Amino acid sequence: MADKLHNRIHLIVGLGNPGEKYLTTRHNAGFMVIDKLREKLTGTFEELKFHNAIYYQGKCRGAKLFLAKPQTFMNASGEAVELIARKNKITPEEIVVIYDDMDLPLGTIRVRDGGGGSGGHNGVESVTEELKSANFARLRIGIGRGEEGSQVDHVLTDFTDSETKVFADVLDRAVEAVKLILYRGTKEAMNRFNTRR
Repeated sequence: MADKLHNRIHLIVGLGNPGEKYLTTRHNAGFMVIDKLREKLTGTFEELKFHNAIYYQGKCRGAKLFLAKPQTFMNASGEAVELIARKNKITPEEIVVIYDDMDLPLGTIRVRDGGGGSGGHNGVESVTEELKSANFARLRIGIGRGEEGSQVDHVLTDFTDSETKVFADVLDRAVEAVKLILYRGTKEAMNRFNTRR
């Protein structure tokens, strides 16, 4: 494995909602991956507050890297992402966005290179709009659709006890996927992780 980060990625963003009320909800899968990633990456990261985001600045294997959790609520996530990217001269092609996806069953993750639509995810739509580009990589975390009913209710509820066990494994695999993106690129991560369990 290379000693330097893949030269394309300098900002990893996890999408979610701020506040204790939403801390462990399905919609905060992106935040949870960022928190886990901070534990697993080598190097140290300083926590900073910048306008509408909490983000972490540090070095990983000698290269500068930023980890971010927008605090603007999901539908305005792009405002914080754009500010961080502009402040640090980071292009959309150098960003990975991590978020929950109801179209994927729980226990599934998918890596995608830049481009494509939002799949109806308001946070991704906001990031695309504010960056004026969809050319950022994505890591989608499957949360399933649950029982029939409101999609809003589903994403804003906690995982059940049995789902929590599955999601713990998902978090570990998501961290490994991000590390592979950083060190080898999105194509290798797609080849390894975009397969059925």
